Amino acid sequence: MYVTISELAAYLELTEDYLLHQIKRGQVKVVFDGEKYLVNRENFLWHKEQLDLKRRQLAAEAEEPLPEDWDAKDED
Repeated sequence: MYVTISELAAYLELTEDYLLHQIKRGQVKVVFDGEKYLVNRENFLWHKEQLDLKRRQLAAEAEEPLPEDWDAKDED
């Protein structure tokens, strides 16, 4: 199934500018139909899973309390 850049950006929760930059760099394969870029959405299922996993990891790390700095108490 082919989708537009704006649909893919919404699906991946990324900005359209980021995806356009990746297209220009050759990182994203697209088909140009004369008016707009089309992308095979199925190619991004794995990428979306990895983004979701990384977001969950970052959220879990943000919830962890910071350890008390043991060296700070030793100052004279």
